[in-house]
Amino acid sequence: MENGEVNLVINDGIASVEFFHPQSNSLPALVLDKLAKAIERAGNDDRARVILLKSKGERVFCAGASFDELAEINDEAAGKEFFMGFARVINAMRKCPKLVITRVQGKAVGGGLGLVSASDYVFAAKHSSVKLSELSIGIGPFVVGPAIERKIGTAAFSAMSIDAQWYGAGWAMEKGFYNRVFSDVKELDFELNQFAQKLAKGPVVAMAELKKVIWSGTEHWDELLEGRAEISGRLVLSDFTKKFISDFRAKDNK
Repeated sequence: MENGEVNLVINDGIASVEFFHPQSNSLPALVLDKLAKAIERAGNDDRARVILLKSKGERVFCAGASFDELAEINDEAAGKEFFMGFARVINAMRKCPKLVITRVQGKAVGGGLGLVSASDYVFAAKHSSVKLSELSIGIGPFVVGPAIERKIGTAAFSAMSIDAQWYGAGWAMEKGFYNRVFSDVKELDFELNQFAQKLAKGPVVAMAELKKVIWSGTEHWDELLEGRAEISGRLVLSDFTKKFISDFRAKDNK
């Protein structure tokens, strides 16, 4: 549990992929690898007709990249490989022949927004604020950028990339991150379960064809996201980023 976990359960046509990390559902390399593989398995399993992506806990959906692992990166190759973890998850969601429905019960930051943006439909609670903090730590939202820009448009992506503040769930729904927002998690879960059950009884072939149409124009993303991972892997070694992460961890451990 202290290293994080990913669980895949398939029941009545619904493949539930649930991840957890004790540090606000952050995403170390191990969790990223398990997430990508779980989504690929669910996509290839005939028992699954729709995929439900979610995290454990109440107030945070995903805090993004693990600062502990970022602090340990000492060369560009290791940096690229870490950020390739995000690329693999996004591409697994993109290529998956099943629709990916995501449950956002709390805040989503950085890489967590990459998961939201790579989803096909998103249910969120009203306190599920969003934030892109990468530029403020000296990196930039390069790997998750294509998915986010595709979801909300260049203007909104530019604004939240440059101005690293919290944006509320209402803003996130207006821009397209979220499709439905609920007043509390109980209502969210009821409606989400009804929705997933309905899709699980739907036409599998038609949904797979719809998924292809939804993601048309992204066929080059394997190469695109790898190139973006190289950029992030280089920038994470900068003095600015190393100092920011060191100061943040020192403050967090007080």
